[in-house]
Amino acid sequence: MKCLKPYHQTKGRNFPAVGFKSCILSGILVLLLAIPFALSADGGGDEGLDLNKILAVSSILGGRDAPQWSPDGSQICFLSGMRGGLGLWSMEADGGPMMLLTEDVGLNGVGSVASQRPSWSPTGEWIAYVSSKEGAPEIWLWSVKDGRDIQLTNLGARVNALNWSPDGKWLVFSGDRYGNYDVWKVSVPGGEVVRLTTDSRLEVFPSWTPDSKSIIYARMDDTWVDHEIIELPAEGGSPRVILVEKDFFDYRGGTAFGYARVSPDGKWILFRSSRSGWLNYWVVSRQGGQPRPVAAEDFEQSEALWSPDGKWIAFISNHDGTQDLRIVPATGGRVRVLAAPSGMGVISKPAWSPDSTAVSFTMETPTTPADLYTVAREDGNVRRLTHSLMGGNIENQLATPEKIHYRSEDGLTISAYLYKPKKIRPGDKFPGVMYIHGGPTSQFKDTYQSKVQYFVSRGYVCLLPNIRGSSGYGTTFADANNRCWGHCDLKDVLAGVEHLKSLPYINSDKMGITGTSYGGIMTMAAVTFAPGVFQAAVSCSGYADMNSFFTTVPELQHMKLLEYELGPWPESEETYRKCSPIFFADQVTTPIFIIHGEGAQVVWRPGQALPREGLQFARALDQHYKIFRYKAYQGETYYVYSRANTHQMLLDIDEFFGQFLKDKGGPAKN
Repeated sequence: MKCLKPYHQTKGRNFPAVGFKSCILSGILVLLLAIPFALSADGGGDEGLDLNKILAVSSILGGRDAPQWSPDGSQICFLSGMRGGLGLWSMEADGGPMMLLTEDVGLNGVGSVASQRPSWSPTGEWIAYVSSKEGAPEIWLWSVKDGRDIQLTNLGARVNALNWSPDGKWLVFSGDRYGNYDVWKVSVPGGEVVRLTTDSRLEVFPSWTPDSKSIIYARMDDTWVDHEIIELPAEGGSPRVILVEKDFFDYRGGTAFGYARVSPDGKWILFRSSRSGWLNYWVVSRQGGQPRPVAAEDFEQSEALWSPDGKWIAFISNHDGTQDLRIVPATGGRVRVLAAPSGMGVISKPAWSPDSTAVSFTMETPTTPADLYTVAREDGNVRRLTHSLMGGNIENQLATPEKIHYRSEDGLTISAYLYKPKKIRPGDKFPGVMYIHGGPTSQFKDTYQSKVQYFVSRGYVCLLPNIRGSSGYGTTFADANNRCWGHCDLKDVLAGVEHLKSLPYINSDKMGITGTSYGGIMTMAAVTFAPGVFQAAVSCSGYADMNSFFTTVPELQHMKLLEYELGPWPESEETYRKCSPIFFADQVTTPIFIIHGEGAQVVWRPGQALPREGLQFARALDQHYKIFRYKAYQGETYYVYSRANTHQMLLDIDEFFGQFLKDKGGPAKN
């Protein structure tokens, strides 16, 4: 394939290639330099960054999936928001100018994004991607030859995954045209769509065998706990079960289990498993039989890939929130760390070069957004391809957290990130804030936290704990809060409060708590089930009534999560009630600010005029004359994502915390 030319025709307009420095200057640097450094008013004695500047720290790279190499290894394509909307871009694999291929592949309505990585066809003629820019998610093709942007499917349904056949004639995907995810394929470029499966169970993440004759996919049981790895003839027919993987709860419809990947020689299947008590990778013969671990370790592994020559397996290893890139011989043997952060950091989204000599990846840290790198397999030489931050020296002005560990009430060791103001003078006493992640099966890692950076700049010390129920510490730890949301895991939050109070620069009489989603649930639980511990709380997009949450929740994945963690409903209704702060609102003594979006949805789904979950808790508090504030932000789903609303939300939170943790009145200043 020829190198992409500097100009490409897109929707009747020509977009020039953007030079590396000029594209940054036109996108991020100009924005950063246009925002003057300023002292945050009432920042608790510390010089804080302007909120706009903190929110402007973002990655050039967009989307949730790995950038992809062209078949000849000369180019890497990826999604980026360089021009505002999400676009498809490319750059040479050894660095150089970024080239805009096509604009507007992502947004169309609130919360709608391109949901699948751009993927080069094996022949190099096309780049396929999934976009909802014309309404529902559909498969699109971008022509490398002439820049045409073609809508390939018109199913009007969700698309879960997308993969090219090795001969380049078909794309296989999972879609829910008929209300349940099935395996489909579509011809290229003709657009002939064929439904291959009709099982009532979810069938997701299909991929091809090397000869293009069979398709491998995962089928989940009704509880989303057990998985089967299935082989199906590409022309349709009877599916064959290769492996049954039990006891692997998959909250987001198969995403955690992901692809079962076939080796380049077609003989082996690479899959993710929790059978050891840790999420590690295993391989099994395509004919079935006993699997073996790839590189067993008591750490969580993700994003594993066969090298194109079949000799290596690359994977990401997560060590207490720090992630590195490792490779191991496909036949087993010594594991080698191929790339690692120099200190704190997260490496992710690996992709092999077509000749198996290099791996691309992204890396971010608590003070820098994600950038694109490559590393040579033989000598480990690392090349940086993008620079999301240029100028302004902001990296050195942001707070670098300290990773700490403390003991909870019943002996569990809890890992946490401690953020504190960069300048602490003798005698300074700062309010403490517990910041709780969502999930609950999720994890704080060594990533950039814009909201936390703002709180720290305003004179708060923040502790981000990975409480029981978090991922990254084995399946036993992840399941340790089942049936006891807001109670057993609250012990870890309260132990974190005691750790904060032991620090000499903390005002132990001023403790706050906040978080989003499950963090919002935990915030409601903390002020309800531990009255008096906190002097201010901010619940973002939380849920106070688990029974109501189950019966009115707009997404199946949340129902499956509740059934797995709290028990089947309505049989476990008493457990749901026990874990619901709304029924104990009379116990609240802490002023609380309840925040969420107004309930807007993408154009092809109905929105909620006003979501019930947060409003219900506000009304329960009002019934008992409790002190609270309530706000729903316009133009959002239940969650607040937009830059403008996030900006205003943080100002609102700062004002609320200032009133109750610093005894100050008046609005926060931008």
